[in-house]
Amino acid sequence: MSGYTQLTQEERYQIYILKKAEYSQAQIAGLLGRDKSTISRELKRNRGLRGYRPKQAHALAVARRHAKAGRRIDEKLWQQVEALIRDEWSPEQIVGRLKDEQGVCISHEWIYQYVYADKRSGGDLYRYLRCQKPRRKRYGSYDRRGIIPNQVSIDERPAIADARQRLGDWEGDTVIGKGHRGALVTLVERKSLYTVIRGVRRKTAEAVRKAVRCGLTPYRDRVHTITYDNGREFADHEGMAHDLETRVYFAHPYASWERGLNENTNGLIRQYFPKHRDLSTVTEHEIKRAMDKLNHRPRKSLGFRTPHEVFFNTRTSLTVALQS
Repeated sequence: MSGYTQLTQEERYQIYILKKAEYSQAQIAGLLGRDKSTISRELKRNRGLRGYRPKQAHALAVARRHAKAGRRIDEKLWQQVEALIRDEWSPEQIVGRLKDEQGVCISHEWIYQYVYADKRSGGDLYRYLRCQKPRRKRYGSYDRRGIIPNQVSIDERPAIADARQRLGDWEGDTVIGKGHRGALVTLVERKSLYTVIRGVRRKTAEAVRKAVRCGLTPYRDRVHTITYDNGREFADHEGMAHDLETRVYFAHPYASWERGLNENTNGLIRQYFPKHRDLSTVTEHEIKRAMDKLNHRPRKSLGFRTPHEVFFNTRTSLTVALQS
């Protein structure tokens, strides 16, 4: 079938959730934009003894695909791949040159799997990879935080919010304490960089909604939009929108640059609340001190004005007192 793509792990989790919600195969196919036969085949081929489970189904599908790949790629080619790895080529470089010079199509993922299989059997190929992380991040795979109902994509956010031409467009996120003990809900206004921080003992949707409401209510006339990532703690986004009479949007999965300001601000917040800190013990005084430091610090991107000055359209003398 022209244009057909394999089901992703995320789609398999969606199939599982919709099946549990008693959607028909035809309804599931329609929601996923897939042919009904694709869903039917998936549920038949990739089910286990305990029925259809997405993680197991994806593992079965990947194993089947790799088995087919192994039959297509002969030992001589694998020897060539191995030689290039030892010459410190990356899997992507190997794939590109093999296709360009020999017309051979091989996935870089197969090469990674080959390398890790070699490692499990005591080989040393993995030492020639530039990235020596214990596990590789699987871009495009299922986001284990789950699917948030009724999300509105950042694609629908007003252009004026993208351009930072007005006050009132916020980005939100959470900073997690050591051992997942406690969290900070962080909100930063896109034009002024003004930052609001609230602490929560547990990162539940209810607690985060309350923190957002308490943090932004004093400025509710300047809350036009809020943009979050896809964390489950923001599942009650409709409640937040109701509390603040605003609109809530979500960035694309694995696209942290779409909320780059918030990501950068979280890095600044870590100066006051480092990763080894248990955030369930953070006091209101500590949070206020961090907010004051961030909001009254001049920023180059603001022409060396402070977020407080831009947000409240005021001017404060910051250096005169240092002369005395």
